[in-house]
Amino acid sequence: MKLLITGAFRCAEENLKSIAELGNEIVFMQNESEELPCDYGEVEGVICNGLFLHHDIEKFSSLKYIQLTSAGLDRVPLDYINRKGIKLYNAAGVYSAPMAEFALCGVLDLYKRSRFFAENQKAHKWEKHRNILELCGKTVSIIGCGSVGRECAKRFSAFGTTVLGVDIVKPEGDLFCQYFPIKNIKAALRLSDIVILTLPLNDSTRYMFDEDMLSELKDGCLLVNISRGAVIKEEALISALKCGNLSGAVLDVFEEEPLSPDNPLWDMENVILTPHNSFVGEGNGQRLFEAVYRNLV
Repeated sequence: MKLLITGAFRCAEENLKSIAELGNEIVFMQNESEELPCDYGEVEGVICNGLFLHHDIEKFSSLKYIQLTSAGLDRVPLDYINRKGIKLYNAAGVYSAPMAEFALCGVLDLYKRSRFFAENQKAHKWEKHRNILELCGKTVSIIGCGSVGRECAKRFSAFGTTVLGVDIVKPEGDLFCQYFPIKNIKAALRLSDIVILTLPLNDSTRYMFDEDMLSELKDGCLLVNISRGAVIKEEALISALKCGNLSGAVLDVFEEEPLSPDNPLWDMENVILTPHNSFVGEGNGQRLFEAVYRNLV
């Protein structure tokens, strides 16, 4: 198979050799927005991230295999892929551990007032804070019980929380103390001290967390978004943070990235804001290679 690999897939030379030994002729391009180093019609498989945001997939007339380096499927034309019978694989599970650790870290940062103590350390200021919260005993709703959601459940459960799972399908196993079908999501939100969004972005989840949904959150709830920015209506989120309905938010993803420098979220003391960085971890490369190799086989 003539396999186009883009710079989105970083792997060691020996890993590329292993892929080639499966019978693949590798063609490499660093930047997905650049001109292809070969004819579109020659490409039978691709390993990429946002390649089809820059190149019309219909030009790839011989395409039969797509491996994404991301877990999300919102950057590829699913209708066309399904209609043409192209095999599509994502990076499910590759980034789940670092993302779950990030979610836990963000919640603990806000609960333990890390920003307050960091600023005081800079100022050499000795001052106690009497409003420190405990994670133990809290109720956590995880909206989306896929690989990332399950890894979140493991870690928050270890801190003595009650973990609720919300999804369209009941998750297997006993990681979640209670399951809510997505149609009953509001019932779960009303019980939750912390809500973690790990659901995919599609037509049914876009702006799911609008004014109405956010109004269902328990007073003082903390919201974590490590899924996609557009699952939240940003204006409604900002309003909820300002009025105090939400005690805080941990936000790693936004509908428009980079986030505008004048966005009010930057300056909110009860918001932890990071640049779509939660997936980063030193084990990603090996996990991604193993997934790619397994799918190619």
